[in-house]
Amino acid sequence: MIGAFLRERFAWIIFFLAAQGLGLLLAFLDETLAFSSMLYFSVITLVAFLLFLAIRYKIETAFYRKLKDRSSDTDLTSLPEASLPMEQVVEETMTEELQRLKGKASQLQEETEEEKDEMMAWIHEVKTPLTTMNLIIQQVEDSRLKQSLKYEWLRIHLLLEQQLHQKRMPFMENDLYVETVDLKPLLLNEIKTLQSWCMQKGVGIDLNLKETEVLTDAKWVTFLIRQLLTNAVKYSEHSDLHISSTIRNDQVTLHISDKGRGIDPKDFPRIFEKGFTSTVHHDDAHSTGMGLYLASKVAKVLKVDLKIESQPHEGTTASLTFPKANEFTQLRGM
Repeated sequence: MIGAFLRERFAWIIFFLAAQGLGLLLAFLDETLAFSSMLYFSVITLVAFLLFLAIRYKIETAFYRKLKDRSSDTDLTSLPEASLPMEQVVEETMTEELQRLKGKASQLQEETEEEKDEMMAWIHEVKTPLTTMNLIIQQVEDSRLKQSLKYEWLRIHLLLEQQLHQKRMPFMENDLYVETVDLKPLLLNEIKTLQSWCMQKGVGIDLNLKETEVLTDAKWVTFLIRQLLTNAVKYSEHSDLHISSTIRNDQVTLHISDKGRGIDPKDFPRIFEKGFTSTVHHDDAHSTGMGLYLASKVAKVLKVDLKIESQPHEGTTASLTFPKANEFTQLRGM
């Protein structure tokens, strides 16, 4: 702050020093002027000028120090009170701009809420014919046709669920309900949902859970696991998925392993980026690049440590390490 203050008044300081130097030069050249008296005067005025600068620094920077320390938000009450004319100009300008930004933010929030409500209403409306379609598919006698229809139905169902949760995600923290969740029935339900897809791809699922109870939000952890399971099935072919759980230091870790194509090492830094699919498999039309992105967003809010380990052509393992009970104190208050 001192450097900025001195740079702001650099021209004035140079002018003062130049005037002092000119006075000393005149006293040196003009014999009628006592040089010692002029030198004494210059020293006195220099000390007074430095004292003046120190006082003005304290007065003139008080407003800007408070402004700098102020948190970056649109709260007008957090603006420091101006006392000098130029400070009042800054305060008035900031007040007008903040009021304009608050109005714009409020308008955008209303538009976002309206768009979200419309999208969610549309998704719920689509679910009705989708449910009817599933009942019709159950009546199809041709087994091969039935399996193909169930697979396409499942794809639509998963995409709608993904879209629904994605729209709810900005308000996820207000929607959390932390409780003891048994992972086994949750996993069995998800496996049953993916059954037709697994059968079509020749993928089996081996379930081996040593510990099943964790503290989390049932709805959102289901969505998180669904993203990892669908990724595992999507990139597997005629192989088994292995789902297991371990416990260490009072923390449960759920492992979902596949023997699919794996992830190229150069893609690893970007696997959680929105919309990123692969730099190697450009021809994969089924990849949306949203699964791991959404999974990482949900895991962060749930305080679940999500780790991905993979080797090309050998498979991928996704691990979810759930937090200890005491780490959920703040989540329970949401």
